[in-house]
Amino acid sequence: MKRELASWFSPALNKEMPIVSYGHYGFALLLVPTAAADYLEYERFQLMDTLAPFINGGKVRVFSINSINNESWLNNEMAGEHKAIRHNQFNEYVFNEVVPFIRTNTSAETPIITCGASFGALHSMNLFLKRPDLINGVISMSGVYDLMEYTKGFYDDQVYFNSPMHYLPNLSDPWYLDHIRRSNHIHILTGSGDYEDPEASRRFSTVLHNKGINHELDVWGPEWKHDWPTWRAMLPAYLENRF
Repeated sequence: MKRELASWFSPALNKEMPIVSYGHYGFALLLVPTAAADYLEYERFQLMDTLAPFINGGKVRVFSINSINNESWLNNEMAGEHKAIRHNQFNEYVFNEVVPFIRTNTSAETPIITCGASFGALHSMNLFLKRPDLINGVISMSGVYDLMEYTKGFYDDQVYFNSPMHYLPNLSDPWYLDHIRRSNHIHILTGSGDYEDPEASRRFSTVLHNKGINHELDVWGPEWKHDWPTWRAMLPAYLENRF
């Protein structure tokens, strides 16, 4: 498959940020890594191999970026306020730098779908909900949508505004709700096996339902654990059957 590496110095993050893309055509799938992983994580764990038929066939062009969780929520030496500031800088990097990069390398009309597993699922959902005018949908796998699962008890306004389980129930702005409701691709996937938390997905699905937001909740069985074999099965299945 076609594979391209790029990098630039991010004004939002004040550091060099690499990005990799796979494919040449199709809608844009923006992968957000798990935990403290990097932009090549999905490739190392063979997810790109399972997506190869869809990439080579022109259904999807995949973009994958670095996480900065080890500079924010996973940095035990940093004060909570500073973690939140760094996280907001990551959001700005995606909205103001990554999205224009994708547009330049695809087209202004190409849909962008965010996608991630584990901590990446929360970020993917949050990015979509915060800018549904830029991002057209989301595939979240094995996520927990309450940011306080990662903040070690710290809570302030910026945790609230980056935690979908906190801010979405109170969201009343018709502009945001109308844009979110236009999406045909809000997919919440989870297994029920070891280290999965299907109840977190069910709780968030209830919030979406109460807001009149059409979405899909798909809970897989107990044989599907919080691990790469699950995500290597889930994502290709959704690309084949939903896109």
